[in-house]
Amino acid sequence: MERNINQKIGLIIKLERTKKGLTQEELAEKAFLNVRSIGVIERGQSSPSIETLERIAKALNVDLTKLVDTKDLEK
Repeated sequence: MERNINQKIGLIIKLERTKKGLTQEELAEKAFLNVRSIGVIERGQSSPSIETLERIAKALNVDLTKLVDTKDLEK
């Protein structure tokens, strides 16, 4: 089953978060979001705004483009 764009972005966020050793709670705190929002985004169940993605990118210390570059997931 092919993932939609929200699922791909959610997977990238989850991979980056786990690579940094952060829990969803820790990421939520750093990004000034609630933990439920992080879970919904990581599962691809929402379409996060650019502002939300920017907050997550800053909290993960990565460029925003890293979170939306899904080409590696299409291989």
